[in-house]
Amino acid sequence: MPKIEVYRDILFERMGESLEIDELESLLSVAKAELDEVDEEVGLFKIELNDTNRPDLWSTSGLARQLRSYRTGAQSGRYAFFSTAERKLDSADRVVRVDPNIGKYRPFVAAFAVAGKPIDEPALKDLIQTQEKLCWNFGQKRKSIAMGVYRSDLMSYPVRYRGADPDSTRFVPLAESREMSLREILAEHPKGEDFGWIVADFPLFPFLEDARGDVLSFPPIINSARLGAVEVGDENLFIEMTGTDLRSLELAVSIVACDLSDSGHTILPVKTVYPYDTEFGREVVSPYYFQTGVELDRSLVHGMLGEELTDDEIGEALRRMGVENSVRNGRFSVVAPVYRNDFLHPVDAVEDIMIGHGVDRFDPVLPSEFTVGRLSRAERFGRVVKDIMIGMQYQEMIFNYLGSRRDFIDRMGVSGDELVQIANPMTENYEYVRNSVLPALLASESVSAHAAYPHALFEVGKIARRDDDDNQGSVTRNFLGFLDADRAVGFNDVSARVRVLFYYLDLDYHPVEVDDSRFIPGRCAGIDCGGGIVGVFGEIHPAVLENWGIQMPCTGCEVDLDDLLRLCNTEGS
Repeated sequence: MPKIEVYRDILFERMGESLEIDELESLLSVAKAELDEVDEEVGLFKIELNDTNRPDLWSTSGLARQLRSYRTGAQSGRYAFFSTAERKLDSADRVVRVDPNIGKYRPFVAAFAVAGKPIDEPALKDLIQTQEKLCWNFGQKRKSIAMGVYRSDLMSYPVRYRGADPDSTRFVPLAESREMSLREILAEHPKGEDFGWIVADFPLFPFLEDARGDVLSFPPIINSARLGAVEVGDENLFIEMTGTDLRSLELAVSIVACDLSDSGHTILPVKTVYPYDTEFGREVVSPYYFQTGVELDRSLVHGMLGEELTDDEIGEALRRMGVENSVRNGRFSVVAPVYRNDFLHPVDAVEDIMIGHGVDRFDPVLPSEFTVGRLSRAERFGRVVKDIMIGMQYQEMIFNYLGSRRDFIDRMGVSGDELVQIANPMTENYEYVRNSVLPALLASESVSAHAAYPHALFEVGKIARRDDDDNQGSVTRNFLGFLDADRAVGFNDVSARVRVLFYYLDLDYHPVEVDDSRFIPGRCAGIDCGGGIVGVFGEIHPAVLENWGIQMPCTGCEVDLDDLLRLCNTEGS
């Protein structure tokens, strides 16, 4: 969860009132936030935000806006600098032109200009913090959103966003005094080392320059040392964001623009001209309001919150959360604020009503039914299996359920047809839900060559597989996986381990021939308990071991514990 640093005096100034520490701690629950640390000497609060759906709260201005709205019921008012599909503001000569050659790689850019007030040190620190939190958390470590801030007095419009040759294109990046090519920046600059993976495989790299050819930045890696070195006292700024998702990009632009506006700066729209179609058209003037609200009936609010709130109470609760609304015949129209895009369903508005009304104002009600908590049968069975494995001198491991294509597919030599893929992963390292325990065990073994052999590892955990016959499109199963690594380990050894496991589970099985690319052909077997194959064991294929960098022979096994539990029930075990 994001954690931000907020100066006490600036927070209270933008809230319009000062609070005691205990009052602030209590009030922060409105923003699903907690006061993590207080530095009284410098007047600094460290606040942890627990809602990743509200990136508008990840700054001093955004947090102050929400707390002020809740305390006073007064909204920030309409931000006049937003364009919509029906209302295009005049951007004067402030234009960004996109070249067609960047469309396949990092297709979108949005920008606005700032004027009217010199930026002071706390405001600059807060802007940099907002940039870091938005791009790291909301922007998937700059993969989908990267932000740059520039001194607009030194640049001229129109700005050009294009794909540049990584070897011939050169400029002086921030924190450097020499010209470097874009490819050299990836290899030698600290930011290139951190974020170069985003663009390293592109034949052309994203590049921003002004009308005179002066370089703004190499997004999403680093700004130029000249235009991108913003300092305290700078009054006129240019802020741009590039990325892969236009909606997320425009929302991030809206958040930063509203924050700066709340701080007393003037926001000047900038038009982006695309050579290809986008969902908002070929010309988009940012900041751009694209969000849609929701409608809900009073009955939904009453049914979900369990309390009969009046229309006035519902409307007031929403206004205290900064949300405009209207009601007619018991049906509410909720307007999404320009800095929020988390109203995906009427239930999201009900949550705001609950928070805005005050959670402490709901009367506690005892449950109508009483239940006794206990371990599920699957959990009890899993613990029995763990005891058996520990009794055979195996060491229990616990691994992540998410992983990369490289680990789950490429290194295992499988097709990956069964794997469940995350639609919007934060990073490629957590892109898939595992469908097997073996990759995690092999990953552990790959970094354990320094430990004395033999190695015996196991895990009891969940896996997921795609299943078109299931209503959700996938099924989740409890699995056992275990791995042995030693010089002389072979099929007979793992077969003996399986026999011991099934002996203590009081289940019969017989091995059957299977074709599994993870194992050596002829040295693996399926586990048939009479009702179908419930697992597989054998010697891990040398190609798989080589993919993992493992030098020692390994045997492995995995078993579907849900199937075994069903068999135990059938046999009265």
